[in-house]
Amino acid sequence: MSAINEPSFRESVDMMFNRAVALMDLAPGLEEKIRVVNATYTVRFGVRLRGEIKTFTGYRSVHSEHMEPVKGGIRYALSVNQDEVEALGALMTYKCALVEAPFGGSKGGLRIDPREYNEKELETITRRFAYELAKRDLINPSQNVPAPDMGTGEREMAWIADQYARMNTTDINARACVTGKPLYAGGIAGRVEATGRGVQYALREFFRHPEDVAIAGLEGKLEGKRIIVQGLGNVGYHAAKFLSEEDGAKIVGIIERDGSLYDPDGLDVEAIHVWLAKHGGLKGFMDTHFDEDGAKLLEQDCDILIPAALEAVINLTNADRIKAPLIIEAANGPITAGADEVLREKGTVIIPDMYANAGGVTVSYFEWVKNLSHIRFGRLGRRQEEARHQLIVDELERLDRYLGDAWSMRPDFKKKYLKGADELELVRSGLDDTMRAAYQSMRDIWHARDDVEDLRTAAYIVAIDRVAKSYEAKGL
Repeated sequence: MSAINEPSFRESVDMMFNRAVALMDLAPGLEEKIRVVNATYTVRFGVRLRGEIKTFTGYRSVHSEHMEPVKGGIRYALSVNQDEVEALGALMTYKCALVEAPFGGSKGGLRIDPREYNEKELETITRRFAYELAKRDLINPSQNVPAPDMGTGEREMAWIADQYARMNTTDINARACVTGKPLYAGGIAGRVEATGRGVQYALREFFRHPEDVAIAGLEGKLEGKRIIVQGLGNVGYHAAKFLSEEDGAKIVGIIERDGSLYDPDGLDVEAIHVWLAKHGGLKGFMDTHFDEDGAKLLEQDCDILIPAALEAVINLTNADRIKAPLIIEAANGPITAGADEVLREKGTVIIPDMYANAGGVTVSYFEWVKNLSHIRFGRLGRRQEEARHQLIVDELERLDRYLGDAWSMRPDFKKKYLKGADELELVRSGLDDTMRAAYQSMRDIWHARDDVEDLRTAAYIVAIDRVAKSYEAKGL
């Protein structure tokens, strides 16, 4: 295999799937049933813009319906094609199974550069695309539930939800047709930060296991670890922000479209994020070392590398020069199958994408449940929880008065203890629990079987086994 004939993203996913099923004992024919895409729909529609009709091409791929609805984002990019959405749909199937979100896998995309259109034009295009999908039941609370992806966000999801509601005026669960919506449109607290927060929780869980940390050639906790982040979009920004501000990690490098910034003493993530939003690139940011050849920074010495943007940024052309002992895939498919093999042979530990960036779909699951239940999380129980805590605080205050100088409550204890959990805290708690449980399921396979050498293979085995059991329970 050479860099010239390196497999496509879809072929990489299939190769990694095949590596895992070779170590499993599946019923005859079930392997093929799980691997293949159920259906991919191509829609072409015209929109009158700027005095002419422009034709757009969009896709919605349904990989597996072992559970319904199926779930997966919609991306807006000129690179969108059938192979890409099918590969991403397959990853969604395995990702949902791994984190035990009750969805099948799907993915969608529109071949468009959103930067070429103003907000009103984008709304017109998005609503028409949503119409084309919804009338084929490719947007439906009980059948197919999209979410944001590259090039889309809360705004686009709100347009899609409204378009579906207009077409289905009697559907009481219309808001559940899509996740990633703004709070005022039925969204959930913590959804925007979810994927980046999930990356943080994944790394925290990894560093809870000294044996795993030692395999990566590292020691200690997250504090002080040198991290390079490729891509400071929504995922990369939140992961870098939380890891630096809450865990004491040091973000020494950031890579963006126009180049990279590097400072061994650590970068100010928030300041760089503000600069990026204003200037569209890293160049010119203070006096930090800037290099127009940003890709070179992937090869810089560091403790943790976080590719958080595009597919295939680590491939056969640079894999042998990657020095990071630990890589966590915040993006989908940032390491090709060929590069994965090179890195594994070097002893690099890779926390795979289907686990590492599952925070988004996990919190999307919470949002879907919230929309179906028609009530905000915490609304029923928060004040009752605070009332129960008040009883204990009252007794402690009585004890405080009785003991005098011998004992007293810390000043901040009462405030912290009395506060009942709001929606954001409940969402973060649920995400943390999900990421811990999913890592443990991978880790058990990784350490229990001599023929499983890496976390990616372990993740695929866990996910495929769960999909297989679901199919078998259906009677297939």
